[in-house]
Amino acid sequence: MTDTHVYKLLSQSDWEAAKASGVTAVPLDAADGYVHLSGIATVAETARLYYSGQPVVHLLEFAVADLPPLKWEPSRGGTLFPHLYGDLSIAQASRQWQLGPDADGAPIMPEDL
Repeated sequence: MTDTHVYKLLSQSDWEAAKASGVTAVPLDAADGYVHLSGIATVAETARLYYSGQPVVHLLEFAVADLPPLKWEPSRGGTLFPHLYGDLSIAQASRQWQLGPDADGAPIMPEDL
């Protein structure tokens, strides 16, 4: 893939846990054995599908060059998603946003994304 950045979405409780431990520790990631990430083309839809209705969602941006090798694997209709087989340190995030909901409850993506 040619994406230079990947994105991690976290609920408020997952963000609090990540701040305490220094790494993202989402139950879905633990169950699947890898960290679920999104590329620029999929992050908004992932936010809408899985984080709608939440008052605050945290979005972290990571430079692909700063991470261990990612594995791009098919998911949701065959679309390739980046997966990290290892820990994701929040200190490696190059940018971070707190997303509020739109009128339909979907997280509003930042304009500078």
